[in-house]
Amino acid sequence: MDLESEPRRSGSFSRISSTNSSFRRRSLNRLGSNQYEIDDDSVSEAGDIGDRALSSRRYSGENMVLPIQEHPFKESQLEVASPTSPNDQNEECKKELPWFWTYISSRAHLAVLGILGVMTRYLLEKLFGPQVVGATGDHSYMYIDLAPNMVGSFFMGWFGAVFKGDISYFSPELAVGLTTGYLGSLTTFSGWNQKMLELSVDGQWVFSVLGFILGLFLVAYSFIFGVETANGLKWAFNRTKLSSKCGFCQVNGMIIQIVLMVVMVTMLGLLWGVSVSLLKKDFDGDSSASHMWFGCIVGPIGVWTRFYLAQLNGQGLGRTQMMKWMPFGTLIANVAAACIMAAFATMKKSVKDKHFNIVATGIQFGLCGCLSTVSTFISEFEAMRASMHPWRAYLYAFTTVIISFTLGTLIFSVPVWAKGWS
Repeated sequence: MDLESEPRRSGSFSRISSTNSSFRRRSLNRLGSNQYEIDDDSVSEAGDIGDRALSSRRYSGENMVLPIQEHPFKESQLEVASPTSPNDQNEECKKELPWFWTYISSRAHLAVLGILGVMTRYLLEKLFGPQVVGATGDHSYMYIDLAPNMVGSFFMGWFGAVFKGDISYFSPELAVGLTTGYLGSLTTFSGWNQKMLELSVDGQWVFSVLGFILGLFLVAYSFIFGVETANGLKWAFNRTKLSSKCGFCQVNGMIIQIVLMVVMVTMLGLLWGVSVSLLKKDFDGDSSASHMWFGCIVGPIGVWTRFYLAQLNGQGLGRTQMMKWMPFGTLIANVAAACIMAAFATMKKSVKDKHFNIVATGIQFGLCGCLSTVSTFISEFEAMRASMHPWRAYLYAFTTVIISFTLGTLIFSVPVWAKGWS
């Protein structure tokens, strides 16, 4: 079976159409979906879909849209890689952890990789911020979170679109942990929105508008560049002789699944322990490191909440599932995080206490940063752009920005103007 000619479901996108125009086909190739039409009802599932992403080991009905449904390699490669018969493989696929242990494993993956995402965001902010490179700043439309958002969107093109099928075949929990946990926490919409609010408060409305427009442009093309480079790497790998000898093994064995779960739970305990210990050490100093350590402690709460809200993506409104194309889960997560971020920014203006500042900034950086996401947002945006109704992508982006900025203005900007805070 030839990968280029045989239709199959791919990554986060679904359903085949044989009537694509050449322009539409080029757009879909760019998004890593080969020659598949992106179904208009499925674009909201291009990013996160919560617990439904963990059901990829099970066969689903034809009308269901799940992120991963089959191994992306050729049938001949699977035959070489596995000496067992298909029936034996199906029997092995049934050997899974009980629901409760799978729940713990998935949440541990999300928490551990979410904390690592927080740490990576902190390092990228320091690297590209005023202290080192100086490419971004707090008082510029090149906002401080721009570099993490671009890097996270780039790798979302890798692990959230092109290689998500391969990773999910090995372990759905790891695939969800990398995309929802790590990349979702590495990128932040709430931090982006808050910096634009602060620019508007200072009267720099042009910079505020430019920050949103330029920010959307840069993260969108970071995602596209990620997809294109990943597709190029996959194409090069498939042309080598090594590709015919390699295959991915799904994590079906009970022992392997338990080992993975124990490793993640242990890492979570260690990361939390180290964060608490270092926070106690720096708590009286009110340094940026103390903000980061507190963010690592509360960050998993934001990741778990966003993962839960992601179940709303693709469900629409009401019994008729109106507007199924709108990812309401991601929309609610980003707007809620932006409001919480603005609320704590307002409280920091009125409460002059360094300990409160550490807690408030840690919640902003950790919980709000992990609750909101740009990488998932931009993958959904690009899926809509490649659908038959590309205008929905801009309506989705416009809705997210306008609601978040308007509520943020009421929560943060209006009190600052009224009180005359600097």
